[in-house]
Amino acid sequence: MTKVFRALNPIAYVAFRLVFAFLYWSHGLRWLFGAFGGRPAAFGTLVWSAGVIETVCGALMLLGVGVEYAAFIACGEMAVAYFMVHNPRGHVPIANGGEITVALCFGFLYMATRGAGGLSIDALRGRK
Repeated sequence: MTKVFRALNPIAYVAFRLVFAFLYWSHGLRWLFGAFGGRPAAFGTLVWSAGVIETVCGALMLLGVGVEYAAFIACGEMAVAYFMVHNPRGHVPIANGGEITVALCFGFLYMATRGAGGLSIDALRGRK
């Protein structure tokens, strides 16, 4: 069975990258344009800036372009978001509503170390 899981690893990683990037990108669209039932943040605010980072980095990760850099920036943004927004409400993510923020932060840290993987523009360009 281990051989089967190893064979599926590249496919599972692409799915992981696409799902995490889509969730992140969706948050950015929500902050910038009020998409998905959200309300747009005021131009130039910290939340608006977060929306720009989430929209741009999310799109780059979805397309598989410069994933190492986009994911590293996204990881940092999620760490800042956690400590600025969630941690003041309590120190345990399940109690302060920061579970998705922590999960995205560590998912992006992993993506930053692994890169785009297959099914990406970087792979099409021959970038490892």
